Amino acid sequence: MKRGRVLFVDDEAQLRDSACEWLTVVGFDVTPAASAAAALRLYAADNFDALVTDVRMPGIDGLALLDRLLADDPHLPVVLLTGHGDVSLAVDAMRRGAHDFLEKPYDADHLVAVLDRAVRERRLGRELQRLREGGEANDALEARLVGNAPAVVDLRNRILQIADINIDILIEGETGTGKEVVARALHDFGRRRQRPFVALNCAAIPESVFESELFGHERGAFTGAVQKRVGRIEHAEGGTIFLDEIESMPPALQAKLLRVIQERVIEPIGSNREVPLDIRFIAATKTDLKVESEQGRFRPDLYFRLATVTLPIPPLNERGDDIALLFHHFVTAAARRHGVADIPLPPSLLRRLGAAKWQGNVRELKSAAERHVLGLPTFRQETRAEDVEEKAESLPERLAAYEARLIRDALDAHDGNLQAASEALGVPRRTLAEKAARLGVRRTS
Repeated sequence: MKRGRVLFVDDEAQLRDSACEWLTVVGFDVTPAASAAAALRLYAADNFDALVTDVRMPGIDGLALLDRLLADDPHLPVVLLTGHGDVSLAVDAMRRGAHDFLEKPYDADHLVAVLDRAVRERRLGRELQRLREGGEANDALEARLVGNAPAVVDLRNRILQIADINIDILIEGETGTGKEVVARALHDFGRRRQRPFVALNCAAIPESVFESELFGHERGAFTGAVQKRVGRIEHAEGGTIFLDEIESMPPALQAKLLRVIQERVIEPIGSNREVPLDIRFIAATKTDLKVESEQGRFRPDLYFRLATVTLPIPPLNERGDDIALLFHHFVTAAARRHGVADIPLPPSLLRRLGAAKWQGNVRELKSAAERHVLGLPTFRQETRAEDVEEKAESLPERLAAYEARLIRDALDAHDGNLQAASEALGVPRRTLAEKAARLGVRRTS
């Protein structure tokens, strides 16, 4: 590694050339500039570790250059070269943010030592900033992909690792596991975040309009094409196109998509022009595309093109304690959205959540949290058929079952204290005791 990238500014050609030659010999990567104006142009176009500048120069002097550069980059180390009568100016410049100053004629080894220190501090500052931003990014991603299961932690780490890499990705996961959440995270935490994120569900588009939807068409390209239409892929220019349920894409379209991904050009229907693309493709599937390709239901070449990097998402039933954590997260968000006060989560409810079979994964759990906040039965009949309250069929039976659940949850939330539970429910203690006895409610925790 070079000792550092230095921009050296001096209007005296002989001094500038000899200094740049010496600094290059000892291992610095040096860019010379004959004026402050030239230095500003060079600085805007490149990335330097330090700047060395003479104070007395025609036009923009060294102090003005210092002010302008530090206004843009307060942490840039600026070393001033001063004449004998300029020491007071240099001291003032130190107060304004200069890193150091050397009085001419300066010792070449002293300049090297000053620059070594400046570059070291510059690189340390950059590393601290990178770590700080990485920590902030991880915190922000953790708020989106909630969970402590090892597979989820690994998924977050991989997203941060590859979000900024310009490579296409295949996301694998069951329905409801959060494939679009992962795709959006890859977009939002990468360099394309300021450009469009365009999501397309391949299973939701009729085959007759699929090609036009994806690639666009020119006016008059077919019956009904009364005006030009930009396709979803072209609309995502500079950003990300997310193709969900890619396994549902018609075979004829798979071949055309493969060409687009390989060539990074698109040809709208009815047009002979090729539109170049700067775009990232993220696809998602709920099936095993490798098996699908081996059995002839998906193009193998498209599968291998998409599967350069794969991100598997674990089903909810394999995430252990994450179920309760996610439920609490969704309940908090739903309560805030609906303006509802604190929602109790008794231990009995959390146990039932952990025992349930979440075939709809995180999406189903989120719906259960929404129902819980709204005071509706948390579990649907098909999810927990063994629950007594879900088996009730008549209206009186359903009301009794719902009342029993509220009483049981209140007792669990207050460790079986009947008085505290009655106060929470807003009914007299004796009335609550009678209802609990009549409905056969006992504390379950």
